[in-house]
Amino acid sequence: MILISYGTRPEWIKIKPLIKEMTGVIPFKVLFTGQHLDIAPRSNFNLSINEDGPNRLDNIVKSTLSLDEKMLSGVTHVLVQGDTTSAFSLALAAFHRKIKIIHLEAGLRTNDLNNPYPEEFNRQCISRMTDIHFCPTERNKKNLNIEGCGGKKFVVGNTVLDNLVGVVPEYRNKVLVTLHRRENHKTIQNWFEQISKLAKCHPYLDFILPIHPNPNVKKHAKLLKHVRVIEPLDYDKLIDILSKCRLVISDSGGIQEEASFLNKKVVVCRKTTERIESLGTHSFLCKLPSMLKRIFDNVNQDHKVDLPCPYGDGRSSQKIVEILNGNGR
Repeated sequence: MILISYGTRPEWIKIKPLIKEMTGVIPFKVLFTGQHLDIAPRSNFNLSINEDGPNRLDNIVKSTLSLDEKMLSGVTHVLVQGDTTSAFSLALAAFHRKIKIIHLEAGLRTNDLNNPYPEEFNRQCISRMTDIHFCPTERNKKNLNIEGCGGKKFVVGNTVLDNLVGVVPEYRNKVLVTLHRRENHKTIQNWFEQISKLAKCHPYLDFILPIHPNPNVKKHAKLLKHVRVIEPLDYDKLIDILSKCRLVISDSGGIQEEASFLNKKVVVCRKTTERIESLGTHSFLCKLPSMLKRIFDNVNQDHKVDLPCPYGDGRSSQKIVEILNGNGR
């Protein structure tokens, strides 16, 4: 019996196709860790995070380690996805109980604990405890081998791309913008000012920004004077815009993968990225707000790309189920 956990919107998007593929084939149950409080759980069990402490990351760890043991009854493996604090915490809880750990999206690295924070720490720690690593790329697998991580390692692509099979991309005069990462909160005002200037200089482009609900982001929305600021979108609507846009400005990890699958170019607003396989083809690193105009203009002049996606072919969940059934490589 595999316990599949998720606690954030991106985690749900990445485990959803795997759950579909496993249904009726491999026994599992689902645990919602509750890291994102504004999503409806689709699970057998729900954790409740105690918010009494002053630090939410501490609260997530403490609450997860205090889980009801009934949730682990009959569980032989715990599957965690990615690099959230709740993923790290549940992996640690499994490790303490000598339950085997499956890590989905294993081996991504920046080797900078502050970028992204706290995700780089979380995923490095998860890798040390993991028994079965499902890596999106060969480079991710190499990272694990360099670090001397134990366990079995498989390159399967990223399950997020399984959601995009059949989506036909177009190039319309739209620019999708998403900014939310914790490490950008201190400079989000500068990013928004530069994005607004870009939108003013390119009136033929419709800049669309679904505003993130985090108050550290939302409080600066008024700076986006020439940008169409909208409420957060559900996944299908976001993918619809992504599939039809001209290009993307984002600090999201998942969008780098999805955009490359749909052959869209992304200006990545971060100091570094763990998804380096698409740098220079689908993604272009923009380390500072002051660099945004130059990089955007270069990408905008040659916005089309037609290259294979380095993060998978849309069949990751099928490959994982075959491996877990003992029929894979």
